[in-house]
Amino acid sequence: MSKKIYAGHAVRNVRERLGLTQIDFARRLSLSPSYINQIESNQRPVTAAVLLAIGRTFDLDITRFGADDLDRIVADLREALADPVFRGLEPSLQDLKNATTHAPSFAHAFLRLHGAMRRLMERSVALDDAVTSVAREVDGEARNLAPYEEVRDHFHYIDNYVDGLDRAAEARSAALDLFGRSDGARVLARYLKEQHDIAVDIAPNTLAPEGAGQGGTAESAEPLLHYDARRRTVTLSPALDPAAQLFRLGTLLARFEQAEMVGQHVRDAGFRSAAAGEVCRLALQNYYAGALMLPYRRFARLARERRHDLDLLATLAGASLEQVCHRLSTLQRPGEKGVPFYFLKVDRAGNVIKRHSATRFQFARYGGACPVWNVHEAFEQPLRMLVQVGEMPDGVRYLCLARGAVTPPQGFGQRERRFALGIGCEISYAGELVYADGLDLKAANVARLGVNCRICPRTACPERAFPPLDRDIVLDPDRRGVVPFTVRE
Repeated sequence: MSKKIYAGHAVRNVRERLGLTQIDFARRLSLSPSYINQIESNQRPVTAAVLLAIGRTFDLDITRFGADDLDRIVADLREALADPVFRGLEPSLQDLKNATTHAPSFAHAFLRLHGAMRRLMERSVALDDAVTSVAREVDGEARNLAPYEEVRDHFHYIDNYVDGLDRAAEARSAALDLFGRSDGARVLARYLKEQHDIAVDIAPNTLAPEGAGQGGTAESAEPLLHYDARRRTVTLSPALDPAAQLFRLGTLLARFEQAEMVGQHVRDAGFRSAAAGEVCRLALQNYYAGALMLPYRRFARLARERRHDLDLLATLAGASLEQVCHRLSTLQRPGEKGVPFYFLKVDRAGNVIKRHSATRFQFARYGGACPVWNVHEAFEQPLRMLVQVGEMPDGVRYLCLARGAVTPPQGFGQRERRFALGIGCEISYAGELVYADGLDLKAANVARLGVNCRICPRTACPERAFPPLDRDIVLDPDRRGVVPFTVRE
């Protein structure tokens, strides 16, 4: 093994889930109880032989015993502890690693508590700024933020991969021969009719929503999919292209064929609110639809053969660029892992709508993203695939790709929706991407990225929006640089 793995928390969780004492657990593995005790207390690393024995004896995926999830928790703790409320109490990196390794549940609890505090503070500020007539709307909006954040974190810590759903979708896709077909939506529509007695109709025309000519809004637009449970009919919006039609029908199929698996996943996740559970349920249905369109083995093989040429993959697979990027970020099946990618989708205001990562890339939990990152430039050059070598503060370098995307309006008077898609991988995998061809990775201009300005340690960055929260600033009336202050080291 390339590094020692201290995974006492994982071993302990396995043993407790099985309802075994340390003595019984050790006996099943033909080990001594004292040895198991030392492993669980992180006094000794978990050896390859022990990992294999645990996987073989209890039929478990031993790849989940790695330290990647702990690294992510450490990164999230560092960001949370940059909050000014903790000034003067900042633990060292080693302290954070020790706390995360020995008490990961406590670390998660701390992050949950800090997140609740942040939301309470933001809600208080919003309510202070709002007039009485709109206070209820602001209050409702603040309450709705928490479930999405909780679900986002849930997928973040499971590597955005759900094995049972992925394999079920792959099997159904193979049975219907959906991959790469231009008529995939029609094939799935026939299946829904034959197996579930659901009639699918793609509306031939839809009038512009009432008021669209006077500046109609997205809220007044026709739904992309409408399911009438009483009549057992589905109507798809004519605004959907074939790939989007197939995706929407795939989410509906998940409701009927994977309800039990989805429900069990939601229950096991232990979300704090019913709203978070429903958000996760929707996310899992979307996950199934993506895996149905782009089945794991066939898509992963195609991606390797075409060296992850995103536009070519979209054409060959009959999918959108966003669907391809999202799917690439989920290819983390044990024993068959693809290139680990991060993926995110950002709107014009800088709001992160989607973010998934199978890498060590650190996304900001609060605040905006780093302005040096090429994902923001994609709005200025929406038709180009932008390539950037970026380095995060931890020294890890990434090949960062960014591209603009546009969702056209559904009717007259409505605005198109513009987004930027970002996808990338650690530089060690760059040779597997066509975008690295002709790029001298050793001599390339490296963009010094940060998580966001509030916790970025790069004191000399000329694009800093505001000072880091854990540093003092110095203002010199006799000197004025690009940034009007310097940060005290």
